[in-house]
Amino acid sequence: MSKKENAMQEQVFIVAAIKPWNRAVFAEALPGFAGRWHFVSDPAELTVELVKKLKPAMIFFPHWSEKIADEILQLTECVCFHMTDVPYGRGGSPLQNLIAAGHQETVVSALKMTDELDAGPVYMKVPLPLHGLAEEIFIRAARIIAGMVETIARNRPVPVPQNGQITRFKRRKPEQSRIDENMAGLQLLFDHIRMLDAEDYPPAFIEYGSYRLEFSRPALKAGSIIADVKITLKKDHP
Repeated sequence: MSKKENAMQEQVFIVAAIKPWNRAVFAEALPGFAGRWHFVSDPAELTVELVKKLKPAMIFFPHWSEKIADEILQLTECVCFHMTDVPYGRGGSPLQNLIAAGHQETVVSALKMTDELDAGPVYMKVPLPLHGLAEEIFIRAARIIAGMVETIARNRPVPVPQNGQITRFKRRKPEQSRIDENMAGLQLLFDHIRMLDAEDYPPAFIEYGSYRLEFSRPALKAGSIIADVKITLKKDHP
């Protein structure tokens, strides 16, 4: 084993992610990575004290919704992953905003985290197809990100500043999951349902009288959409 490989085995890294698909993918991947790896899934666990104790060479954030303490950003190199070709599409709900805009593919960008959201320099970008349900895409992205994490930890590429026109996405609100009755065409309706079909995401829905109908697992076949439907009473119904 070379000196570089020996040094790599002694280094500590943290992966911090909150989604179940990240937990599953990294539970399988991390044992094969060189180095000493720690996985954090609870935001309450990722404290300044933990970082000071472990002294990680890098912290990777595949999917993290909480604000990172400024002191953590100063203590070590932090890397996040964004599902757009930055600087295009900085901001919230990238997957949903991409599909709503008609994109069929994107890239996963690995960024050095800075004070400004999604504005840091880029380590690398890897293509990501956008076919399938949202959760299927998230699982696909998690597998790609696992490979990116290993590559960045091992090779330490120097991140380069973002280049191009900046565009920003807005984080979607739950009420935007409502199906617009004037939506033009089955393809748009299909895309609307599939882009919201993931655990912990507000599903596509309509309201009919006292009922709320939520749609999942859509399939577009022969000029029709086949989907699962969950019917509940509206919350404001006695």
